[in-house]
Amino acid sequence: MIRVPGAPDGRLSDAWRACVGTGRLDLALRRDYQDSLALLQRDIGFRYLRGHGLLSDGLGIHRPYTWQGARRTHHSFTYLDQVLDACLGLGIRPFLELGFMPGALASGEQTVFWWRGNVTPPADEKEWTDLVRATLAHLVDRYGADEVRTWPVEVWNEPDLPDFWPNADEQAYHRLYEATAHAVKEVDAGLKVGGPALSPGADGWMERFAEFAEHRDVPVDFVSRHAYSSGPAQHVPFGVHQTLAPARDLLDQFAEPRRSLEGTRLEGLPVHITEFNSSYRPDNPVHDTAFHAAYLAPVVTAGGDHADSFSYWTFSDVFEETGVPTALFHGGFGLLTHRGLRKPTYHLYAFMSRMGQERLARGDDHLVTRHADGRVTVLAWAPVDPAGGTSGPDRHTLRLSLPAGTAPHGTVFVRRSSVDEERGNAYAAWRHMGSPRSPRSGQLDVLHEASEPARAHHRLPVEGGRVGLDLTLARHEITLVELTPVDDETPPWWDERRLLGREAP
Repeated sequence: MIRVPGAPDGRLSDAWRACVGTGRLDLALRRDYQDSLALLQRDIGFRYLRGHGLLSDGLGIHRPYTWQGARRTHHSFTYLDQVLDACLGLGIRPFLELGFMPGALASGEQTVFWWRGNVTPPADEKEWTDLVRATLAHLVDRYGADEVRTWPVEVWNEPDLPDFWPNADEQAYHRLYEATAHAVKEVDAGLKVGGPALSPGADGWMERFAEFAEHRDVPVDFVSRHAYSSGPAQHVPFGVHQTLAPARDLLDQFAEPRRSLEGTRLEGLPVHITEFNSSYRPDNPVHDTAFHAAYLAPVVTAGGDHADSFSYWTFSDVFEETGVPTALFHGGFGLLTHRGLRKPTYHLYAFMSRMGQERLARGDDHLVTRHADGRVTVLAWAPVDPAGGTSGPDRHTLRLSLPAGTAPHGTVFVRRSSVDEERGNAYAAWRHMGSPRSPRSGQLDVLHEASEPARAHHRLPVEGGRVGLDLTLARHEITLVELTPVDDETPPWWDERRLLGREAP
């Protein structure tokens, strides 16, 4: 029996909900994307949204033309305004990533992803910085300086990888960062600019970025990197399988920037993990499973110890980096499928959104919090074998002694919501259906129903101001238990035993 103290040991960090990732930004023009984002915000409520493609051709901002024999540039914000208006209308702000290169400004033809984002440096640095200044000046004019100052501005994405920056040329990235950061500050000194948005394998880049920033006196208001825990991809048609490191590895990656920057000018700056997930592939079926939710539970509950934000990559399978999805469940990054079905990891985040602000206890398999009104909430999970083994126990038990407020006796109402290999698991139902690639309307209805968590309700007695809670969790289960003191308004003449078919509670 674990005795949970009545006094909080701190506040529950909300770094887990600070930001979430998305496919390229022009996907936000789609109705199904906006519908999924509305669902996400209703159930979870992220503060920021980060995605690629702000300056790519899909949003059509950079529009060069020739007039009177001279090359000129027009900046068009038609699509950008629609995207940001839609997001802000749903209560989520942009975490701006400056990339990729407009085709007409690019110095080369190297692209990344199915949608061919150009990843080469600008052919004309002045034209690039003019684009950056014009875009941010437009945002300040449209949404106000006070608002846009709250939007982080990140320079590029994973320049340490040749796929995203030719030859992973570190000095060329530093030149791009310096010119871009100064352009940002020229628009408004209060805008927050940072980087370098490194991949997990960027050994030494963070330290050298700090040296460069100090040597050149370059503005840096935050640092960013990414975190993934999967091994090399084992390809099958339209998918991959990968091994996973223990979830603790993700937390170690979250902590890396602060360790690397100790003693540098950048020590103490906000740290944003602007992408994280288990697999770095958008076609790994692990993302769709209950295993994935249980695997990430200790990361989501403890990540705020190490970073100011850690952004799940991504909120939806409306995502096309490797092409248009080939099936409803295809291993996409999303918390939601491309038809708005909630995956088990979606429920992990939805459960976190119902936790209290006072943290009472946290362990290897549980988190206990309390709301301002005294309600106690428990998030528990069955620990997983990161190798995906099936030889472990099918049940995991957890016994807690919980504080139950000021009343020494009485009862509490217990509401339990659970997701596991069968319950709250649309992927499992889809597999039972025969894995239809394009489910019909009736099948989609069944899958939406299957994505609902299992729910149960009962009462527990309060003795000496405490409640004993015994939980048995199924394999790969995550469960949310909410305890509310009962103010019993049953009339004195009511006798449950006289209700036909019922016995006394």
